[in-house]
Amino acid sequence: MLLGLSAFDAPHLLILDEPTNHLDIDSRTALIDALNEYEGAVILIAHDRHLLEACVERLWLVADGTVTTYDGDLDDYRRLVLNKSGGGERQRSRPTSKGSDPVQKQERSPASVRKRIAALEEQIGKFEDLIGRVDAALADPDVFLREPQKAAQLATQRRDLEQALAAAEEAWLRLSSDLEKA
Repeated sequence: MLLGLSAFDAPHLLILDEPTNHLDIDSRTALIDALNEYEGAVILIAHDRHLLEACVERLWLVADGTVTTYDGDLDDYRRLVLNKSGGGERQRSRPTSKGSDPVQKQERSPASVRKRIAALEEQIGKFEDLIGRVDAALADPDVFLREPQKAAQLATQRRDLEQALAAAEEAWLRLSSDLEKA
């Protein structure tokens, strides 16, 4: 009922539950790109750590009948789960006041910045690989003669990949600079 009410006025909201199940690597990369470019809100439920690290800005802890913002990163969450199941580390989850921003705290942590940089490096490599594949397909002159629609799609795909690569490289440079300053 509440989900129905939240979608009643057609907000820009996606609710995705395990969206990478049964996707190949290229499709996962395309999904990550699409989610990062989407200007609306996304509620993402996933066990795919790479997807979460590449897309998520804010973590929420759903437990014991409540939902609270989560100050830690995915490693902290892992420790929290292990602690609850008999591990030995302290919990770092706590509700935050409206005045504090857990996203900024998480992004400022050197460990979080390093993880995001590593995820971006992986993403950049995938974009470069995909661009190479598209370039190889476009290098075949027959594709323009036999399949002009496919050639146009490939050209559009290459443009989109170039834009995504540039955005990922820009984010990598910004985060690398922030890490050096820290």
